[in-house]
Amino acid sequence: MAADTHNDTHYDMAILGAGAAGMMCAGVAGQIGQRVLIIDHAKAPGEKIRISGGGRCNFTNINAGPHAFLSQNPHFCKSALSRYTAQDFIDMVERYGIQYHEKTLGQLFCDHTAKDIIQMLLDEMALGAVELRLETGLEEVQKSPTGEAFTLRLSDGSAPITATKFVIACGGKSIPKMGATDLAYRIASQFGHEITETRAGLVPFTFGDELGARFKALAGLAAPAEISTGAGQFQEALLFTHRGLSGPAVLQASSYWREGQPVIVNLAPGDDILETLKDRRYAAPKQRPTTVLAERLPARLAADITAHTIPEAQTGLPLAEIPDTTLEALAEAVEAWRLTPSGTEGYRTAEVTLGGVSTDKLSSKTLESSLCPNLHIIGEAVDVTGWLGGYNFQWAWASGWACGASY
Repeated sequence: MAADTHNDTHYDMAILGAGAAGMMCAGVAGQIGQRVLIIDHAKAPGEKIRISGGGRCNFTNINAGPHAFLSQNPHFCKSALSRYTAQDFIDMVERYGIQYHEKTLGQLFCDHTAKDIIQMLLDEMALGAVELRLETGLEEVQKSPTGEAFTLRLSDGSAPITATKFVIACGGKSIPKMGATDLAYRIASQFGHEITETRAGLVPFTFGDELGARFKALAGLAAPAEISTGAGQFQEALLFTHRGLSGPAVLQASSYWREGQPVIVNLAPGDDILETLKDRRYAAPKQRPTTVLAERLPARLAADITAHTIPEAQTGLPLAEIPDTTLEALAEAVEAWRLTPSGTEGYRTAEVTLGGVSTDKLSSKTLESSLCPNLHIIGEAVDVTGWLGGYNFQWAWASGWACGASY
């Protein structure tokens, strides 16, 4: 039942965070008749939406499903993702006449600007008469002694408000320059929830010493690659940077990497480099290994790998004079380059935060706390993290919808 609208300081739902999940939740709850307030300390709503996808917003992935999410409980995301699917969000995008296109691996982007998605969510909120307060922080939240409502004290100097439901939708710790903090975890802990280990996800690797110097010299080069580490294996582009390795394949693998683990890089997925080198030794014996590799890799990268693999005594020799053991080492350097990162670039550039509020005491259907009735936790704040490519937005839409519809 909706709250007494004569009480201007009481809301059916108060949402902390005007990002993807929070705005989605607000629109859904408002349109089913709930009085909703959403607050955010930022100057504008949906800032991470605005910068995503190079400003075009990779708003979902047509392949979104539980297989593409990491969590201590891999089953938790199934309910929300099955009840609000990628097609459901696409239907809304099409209803608003937003033009979009599909890139590789099922990724959907706006044709024009990510601001189209933000405006769509604002319009959905307007349909539900949602009240949005920006540049407003949460100073304190408490559950009333009777347990009937939450009391919120805000930073704008207004009178405290009360809300029947309180929703934590303020994300994780990634990209602190945009205001990201651990606030969601602190509030969840206040109400008894455990926080699983958090770390930067979808983030470039960094390397020190000799490898760092090599990669700095190769900065700007990109190549198709297959990256494997832990349980993760991804085949997309790799990019050399001044600090190490980036690109889609690296970002994907980073979510599965743990400090001290090696990363295996295959720069020729689908090829047999040793067979190619041996065949060429007979077909063109005067060719040099670097020339052969440069047919498959950027020339500078081919030169770097041969320079660091071929013994000094064999440097400059044609294929006909290079023994099998050297060709085997060269092929391994291309197809199974074993690297151990010194670390990652951390939350500064991470697209997501791995870990977060444990799912153990949350309903997979409504995202409601079993420890504190009417407390909901949605989006990136929860220990559910998707692959690169629109999956994390789909979790935001699905968890936001599941919470907003939970009346």
